Amino acid sequence: MERLRALAERWGWLKTALAVQDRVGQTNGSATASAATLMFFLAIFPLLLVSIAVIGFLSAGDSTVTDDIIDGLGLDGQASESVTTAIDTARDSRRSASVIGVAGLLWSGLGVTAALSLAVRTPWQRKGEGLKDKVNGLVWIIGGAVTFVGAIGAGALLNRAPEVVPRAVTSIGLILLGLALELAFFLWTFWALGDRRAGWRALLPGAVAGALGFEVLKVVGTVVVPRMVASSSSLYGPIGIVFAILAWLAFFSRLVVYTSALNAVRYEEDHGFTTLEIKALRFDDEIPLEADRGGAVVDAPTSVSEGST
Repeated sequence: MERLRALAERWGWLKTALAVQDRVGQTNGSATASAATLMFFLAIFPLLLVSIAVIGFLSAGDSTVTDDIIDGLGLDGQASESVTTAIDTARDSRRSASVIGVAGLLWSGLGVTAALSLAVRTPWQRKGEGLKDKVNGLVWIIGGAVTFVGAIGAGALLNRAPEVVPRAVTSIGLILLGLALELAFFLWTFWALGDRRAGWRALLPGAVAGALGFEVLKVVGTVVVPRMVASSSSLYGPIGIVFAILAWLAFFSRLVVYTSALNAVRYEEDHGFTTLEIKALRFDDEIPLEADRGGAVVDAPTSVSEGST
């Protein structure tokens, strides 16, 4: 680390990267990202109810839907049988599943926005605002859903372009459209769920980094994850699908935390910081001198008792 910090004095980008890592570590960003991962994962269940209800309506009128889904996911063995059973059940209970799924999705969506707001605010050392956060969360869901789903579905839409369009043009259009939607998603997330006093310009560096990182995650999600699902589902059964989804969500949650930390670090470089007095537990044999940004004592030399050598 000493060598890296010495190099950071010459390379500004490395200095910023180390500062971002320090900010995430001191503000318990990893734990916050883990909490967001859990909330994202829990929100999948009501989303699955809604999706299964939709699939149930579709499969009721088209018997090939089940085979197309299994082939598209690359499933076989026990996982394939589980999906078939689930779709058959959805066909019979599609109406009730849609009602319960929508209600559950709205409820879990508020939990997701609360966790995501914490992930955005933690590097800025800001707490949530209670009821106001829930209102902002409902507003964020609208814009976030449009840009997030649009970014995920951009590839599918562009891949349906006429055959006269060259493949290279389609690929470039896919990347540009995806980056634009991802940039909009991160800007909207930082602004709607974070501290708006910083302004749009202060949120732009993290949004750009987030869009580039999400583009990588999107490629991983469309190329690597399906292969992970196919291999793990045959080896571990349905639990293998859970492992693959959790891994992707964990990387996405950390992407949000790190990009928000980048914004906080850049903002501090331009506007400075304020030194505050904090309270810490008192121990008779130590003298606290310094604490990190998370409030943890990092410099507390032990006092020398009388009579000791």
